[in-house]
Parts: sequence; C-alpha cells; structure tokens
Amino acid sequence: MRVLIDLTRCQGYGQCAFLAPDLFTMHGNEAVLYDPDPDDSQRENILRAAAACPVQAMHVDRMIVQHRHTPGPDSQGAAAFKRDGRIVIVGASLAGARAASVLRREGFTGSLTVIGDEAHAPYDRPPLSKRVLTGGVPAEHTTLPRLKKQIEGEWLLGAPASGLDLARKVVRLADGREVPFDKVLIATGTRARPWPHADQAALEGVHLLRSMEDSDALRQALARRPNRVLVIGGGFTGSEVASVCRELDLPVTVIERGSAPLSGALGGVIGKIAADLQRENGVDLRCGVSVTELQGDADGRLRGAVLSDGATVEAEVAVVALGAIRNVEWLHDSGLAASMWGVACDAGCRAVDVNGLVTDDVFVAGDIARFPHPAFGYQFMSLEHWGNALNQAEIAAHNMVSDQARRWPHLSMPVFWSTQFGVNIKSVGVPTFADQVMIAQGSPAERRFVAVYGYQGRITAAVMFDHGIWLDFYQRLIERAAPFPVDFRHADQAANDKPVAAQTPERIMPAAGATVVVTGHDPAERRVSFMRISP
Repeated sequence: MRVLIDLTRCQGYGQCAFLAPDLFTMHGNEAVLYDPDPDDSQRENILRAAAACPVQAMHVDRMIVQHRHTPGPDSQGAAAFKRDGRIVIVGASLAGARAASVLRREGFTGSLTVIGDEAHAPYDRPPLSKRVLTGGVPAEHTTLPRLKKQIEGEWLLGAPASGLDLARKVVRLADGREVPFDKVLIATGTRARPWPHADQAALEGVHLLRSMEDSDALRQALARRPNRVLVIGGGFTGSEVASVCRELDLPVTVIERGSAPLSGALGGVIGKIAADLQRENGVDLRCGVSVTELQGDADGRLRGAVLSDGATVEAEVAVVALGAIRNVEWLHDSGLAASMWGVACDAGCRAVDVNGLVTDDVFVAGDIARFPHPAFGYQFMSLEHWGNALNQAEIAAHNMVSDQARRWPHLSMPVFWSTQFGVNIKSVGVPTFADQVMIAQGSPAERRFVAVYGYQGRITAAVMFDHGIWLDFYQRLIERAAPFPVDFRHADQAANDKPVAAQTPERIMPAAGATVVVTGHDPAERRVSFMRISP
C-alpha cells in the first residue's frame, strides 16, 4: 500500500504516531516522519490513523485530490478535445504525474503521453533529504502512490526530451523519436547545481542531492561513518543534510557564503535564529566564507576543502547544496520565453513566447514555471515548492481541457516546510517580498514562534517554527491583504513584537541570460528573438 501525508496541512497533532507508532514518529514537537510504502499487514492501523487525523492530511493508496465544484457543460470544442485530443506531458515529476491524474479525472479520454528523463516512475523528493538519508526508509519507497497503474497512457521513461517544435507540434526525444501533440505541458523541473570544477566534482566522496540515486549514494556514504561531512551551502537542502548528520552523530561543517543559513529565503533576522539552532546542535557553521577548492588524495578520494578565508576543512564526504538549475536547455530553439529563470506563463499556466504572446496549446507547471501572482504585485516568480507543483499542475491540467470561460487562475499561496534539528519550519507567502518582519507569537529563544513579514503596510508572509497550527490563519490574512504590523492579541503574544528590517536579499531583476533582439521595421512585422552569448 502507499501512504502520502500532505505536510503543508499536517499540524503535528500526532494522532498517527499514537495509533500506529511503528509507522509514524514525531521528530521534535511537530514534524512527522513516516514510511511511504509500509507493509500491507499494517493496513488496519494506517486506516485508523488516517481517519483520526484532525486535519485529514493523510492519503492512502492515491494521490491527493482536492475535490472542486463540478464544472458546467463543456462547449462543443472542449468536449471533442477531451474525447479525441492528444496531450503530451514532458516531465515525469510530481507536477507531471499530478497533471496526468487530473486530466483523467476531468474526463479526458484522448491520447496521453508522459515523457521522463529518469527511468523511474514519478517519486516524492522531500523524503530524500530526510528519512532516506537516515536509513529510515529505502529510496525506492518514495515512489508516488500507484500512479502508472491508475493513469492510462503511454509512459516514455528514460527518454529525455531534446526539443520542442511548435510549428509541427512535436516533442523531439534525445533518441531521435518524435511525439506529436495537440497540447503539451512542460513540467521538466530542475536539477541540482553541480560543483563548478569537473575534476574536483569527480572526487570520490563528493555528492549532489536531487535524485533517488543521489539520495541512496549519500545514505551509503553516511553509513560508512566518515570522519567529517562538509556541506557546501546553507539553504534548506544543506541545512536538512546537516540535521541528518547530527542525528547520526556525525561531525558536520556547513559553509554558507551569506550572513546566515536560510537567509536567502527567510531573511537575515530569521537566518540568525536558524544559525543559532545549528550551532546548538553541534554544527560547525561558518558564514561569510565560501569553498574555493576541493582537495583529493592520489587515489581520487576527497580529503578536504580550502576556504576563501584561507582556512582548510578535512572531510571525507562533501555535499554540494548550491541550489538548482531549471531544465530549459531543450527549449532554447522552441520560440518560448525560456531562460535560467524558468518558462514564462500567465496565471492560467499558458506559456508565453519570445514576443510576449500567450500561447493556447503550451502549458507550464511546477518548478520550471515562472508566473505572475496578483497578491505580490504581479511579480513573476518561480517556486521550487512541493505544494506549488501539486496545485499548479491541477490548474494547468484543468485549463488544458476547458474552454476560455471555465479556466482557473493559479492563485495558490506559496507554502513550504522543512524539518531540521527536531524543529518543524513552515512558511506561507513570499518572505523575500517583504522589507520588515516581527515576531508575532511565541519565543525565538524557545525555537517556537511565528514571524510575520510585511511590505508597504501589508502582510506578505509568515514563517512558523513549531507553530504550524497557525499556517491557515496567516494564509487568510495574506490573502485579504491584512495590515502590517499586526495588532491582534494571542495567548502567546510575543513580548517584543515591534517590526524590524527583515534583511531580505536585494531583489535581482531577471536580466541575466539571453539577450532579447527586436527585429523588423513595420509595427505589424516586429518580432523578438534570443541571442545567446556564451560566458
């Protein structure tokens, strides 16, 4: 059987851990850890736990389905497309799999093809940096619930896409095949950013963490009890790896070139709290420096690193956690507005071409999508969040088979979570959009609080440390453009609740990447093309 917990909804009540303690455990006060692929002999306990969950966050033997109102009668064209159309999904990811499931649920009975560059069926990535690394569950247990069995269609796995021809309406594969479509969904996501020096990256002991194979290889390396683990990058992935190392009682050094871990996503104020949390748990955290060289021995095994301040760190394992690269290279000649920032689309997930025109047969969802959000000044944003991939894929799938009058906008509020050092961290909204932050509830010293972010007098985000029960409350405040600073009262009102500068990163305008060239003289003939300059 398959189990999936929507951790954006989970509020840490712990009923599952009480009713099925062999399968669910509470890591700290609120974070739930579990095996997504338990033995069928535990079915009764699992079903009891699912029924007892106060927020119904647990789903057994199926993908999460958010039941919406039944749409009205289709127009004649939409009905014909549902029956006879050809849809291709490029990316056998969480977003791609979710979209395929929703298409069938929406009544699409036409040809459906899912293309994936990995040989695996779609799987869930968050456990790879948590339960898999500790050895709690094997990597293969992260496969999403019964997807290929439930979704009738052609699954072309291990077949990377190499090009998109919009004029001929075909997806080109790396092996030379072409897959025709009437509509296509782009959900190719991201990959881990590698260490920039290939010879150093090839040293035995240097790891990335993105795929199922990456996670399994790193788990085996940690199981060999290295003398020290070096984590390069203090973002969420790097911090979670450091947390696992300390849970395994392994010495770990985290190198973060910013002022504090997580500061790029949550700002310097909360980043400082995260830094204190790491050091309290025995992490050798070094901020404001970077790794300039990875060093190996004569046998090609990692032995340590040289830092920008001249210091050295001895380590047998290094985890490169420098962020992600969006998989857009296969789209360079497609005519779509695809760059290092993602593939631009409108709020209905329809792709934008290089001329700024919205297409009607190309859709985008997941980590690769760059879309405008009305709640944040229509700023284009790309979100590498589990919940965004799920929700945006549902919107894209619905809109692919609906006429213009019945399409939905993607207005879901960004939500993500992380489990580190026994603390459950949740965020709603966009913290980096803010200029101020205040502790509205709880106590940072106790690592149990709510930080509320504001911009120009409105709430834009909230971050919770072991206070996840308040996520829905603050989400509604953000959606209603509630005023900032907050002035409501709670039983755990923070003692010092005055706003301070959030210390968020300077906003970077997406000007890097391809240069736009405008051609033509007559207004009706002017067109845009990309001129790519090699660095």
